Amino acid sequence: MKQEEPLILSVDAGGTNFVFSALQHGKTIGESIRKPSHADNLDKSLNTIIQGFTELQKQHNAKVAAISFAFPGPSDFTHGVIGDLGNLPAYRGGVALGPLLEKTFQVPVFINNDADLFAYGEAMNGSLPLLNQKLRQAGSSKEYRNLVGLTLGTGFGLGVINQGYLLRGDNSIPSEVWLMRNPQFPNSNIEESISIRGIIRSYKTLSGDNFESELTPKSIFDLAQHGNTNQKQAALESFRIFGKNLGEVIATLVSLYDANVCIGGGLSNAWDLFIPAAMEQIHSEFITPEGNRFPRSTHEVFQLEDESEFLRFAQKDETLIALPGEKDKKYKYIPKPRVGIMKAAMDTSEATMVGAYYYALSQLKA
Repeated sequence: MKQEEPLILSVDAGGTNFVFSALQHGKTIGESIRKPSHADNLDKSLNTIIQGFTELQKQHNAKVAAISFAFPGPSDFTHGVIGDLGNLPAYRGGVALGPLLEKTFQVPVFINNDADLFAYGEAMNGSLPLLNQKLRQAGSSKEYRNLVGLTLGTGFGLGVINQGYLLRGDNSIPSEVWLMRNPQFPNSNIEESISIRGIIRSYKTLSGDNFESELTPKSIFDLAQHGNTNQKQAALESFRIFGKNLGEVIATLVSLYDANVCIGGGLSNAWDLFIPAAMEQIHSEFITPEGNRFPRSTHEVFQLEDESEFLRFAQKDETLIALPGEKDKKYKYIPKPRVGIMKAAMDTSEATMVGAYYYALSQLKA
């Protein structure tokens, strides 16, 4: 008799709302449940989480295999303890949320960083398998198993998948990309430029416009298309600066992790406005003190949303090398490593929940 696919419960935890969902077969099933997060009241917030999962369990009337979800910000995920979170101040000082839920529901509970689970979802059931499928259809035998996932929004998040496994680190915080040094503001961190506030700051500085309340990345995007000459130039330059900073980070990550890069989050919708500057920075050069030049990246990096770039990426690029002294025996050699930059296949929340599902499966099978 075929074993039923496990039912996993998850929650999308935000500072305003908690959205509870059930997952099976790698996707959400049934109706999600939305409740206020009570970010400033710990008792109300914890009761809300318990109520949400209880209602979800009753809705599906099935045995729950595990609870798996993401909480933003640094925490001790190994022990299920939530640390200081900016958008959930009631949790400051540490809250043993994992053990509380395990005691309440009598199932394993897995908590991870949201950007980590976003990357895991895209690696397991999103952009990475879609890329490999597209490569096969193009006649390529290359198959990728590693992925760097970046989220662009209020903050700047990173998750790394290595050979199908989520990079966790000894302290549950292996991917704090937002703390990289900012080349635009050397005394600051990179998130000050690669974020919503970074786009808004650049536009205000360049344009001189003074409207606080209605200025958003979407309004700046619209000004880049339909604004007057000054607005259009300032908006386009804001996204160019954003892209240049992003490209510098991507070039570093590609060299560190040797992986394709998937980009999600709300700001990824402005892809066409920032990706040219990002790719230009990735393809830039280093100059030594003696004046010698060499490529910024160890890899040949392709913009995979451009079909002509993808076709170049998918081309066979290998040669056969003879064993010294043996002309008949030859070995495959790929002289230039290559990776691509691509959009996420799912929206960030969906990818994060899918990642939570597959992470729970991996732990249940371990």
